[in-house]
Amino acid sequence: MESEENLSKEKQNLNQNISVGNSSPLKITHQKPLEKQTESPIINKPENNKNISNEQTQNLINLALKDLKLSRENLEKELEELSKKKIQIETELKKSFSGQSDAIARKVKGFQEYLTGALQDLAQSAEQLELVVPPVIVKPSPLDENKKIAPSKEQETIIAVSDTFKPDEKLIRRCFSQFLEQPDFYAEPWKLRRSLEDNDVEILEDWFFSMGGRGAQPSRGNRSKNALVASGIIAILGELYGEQFQTLVLASQPERLGEWRRCLQDALGLNREDFGPNSGIVLFERSDGLIERADRLEERGELPFIIIDAAEINIEIPILQFPTWIAFAGSPNEIYEEDDLI
Repeated sequence: MESEENLSKEKQNLNQNISVGNSSPLKITHQKPLEKQTESPIINKPENNKNISNEQTQNLINLALKDLKLSRENLEKELEELSKKKIQIETELKKSFSGQSDAIARKVKGFQEYLTGALQDLAQSAEQLELVVPPVIVKPSPLDENKKIAPSKEQETIIAVSDTFKPDEKLIRRCFSQFLEQPDFYAEPWKLRRSLEDNDVEILEDWFFSMGGRGAQPSRGNRSKNALVASGIIAILGELYGEQFQTLVLASQPERLGEWRRCLQDALGLNREDFGPNSGIVLFERSDGLIERADRLEERGELPFIIIDAAEINIEIPILQFPTWIAFAGSPNEIYEEDDLI
């Protein structure tokens, strides 16, 4: 009996061991592949996606840079071609009729500015005119004179023309030294705001002390330099006579008068109001009006200072009778260039 019980117990123990051994390896084998399957996609997939995206963006950037470089090179080539065409067109314009027409248009514009200023000055002078009937003066007849006036025995002392400005030589030479210094751009009106060269001062010295303020001088080469010399004379006459003199400029073309006006305005610090019939400087295209104006100034006891442009070939003889005048004698080439541009 005991042996049978022992056999039954041993069988039971063997069955239990077999069941435990079979169950444990199955569980382990089923769990391990599941863990591997779940862990592997979580770790590898994001890294691969990042690498692929970086490579794609880098390729796109490289392509964009290549396109930009090509477009830049094309634009630079086009700019070079356009600049060459521009230079070629400018040279053709200067030689062609269109370039000359542009120069003529500029001169017409200068004439328009001069004409508007002259009309404004004329309107102002017309408003200031006093229309008064002149009184009738009855002069006695020469037959009614009983007494004869004895001729005066006093001899009039005639001063040499070259000695006209001798009493004021110190003041004039002091002005010459100031003109050679640095320009004073903020000087008062009617003072020279530019500096002169030694050749300009030599012309002024010859005109004042050798010619006595009346005579012709060689042109300085262009109208702006001549206007600068004339500005120096105007500044000195302003120191000597104050407001008792008036400058009269003669030039037969409106473009030349416009250039004289701009140069004198810049050199002496003047305004538009200083150019007119009742102002310090009057511009004339014809000599008849200038002569009439100079006669009126002398009747009022004032001094007319006459400036004659270098392009004027003929000068009226009555102009030469006035005490102060300067004529710039232009060279044949200068006169030819002036006539060719008109």
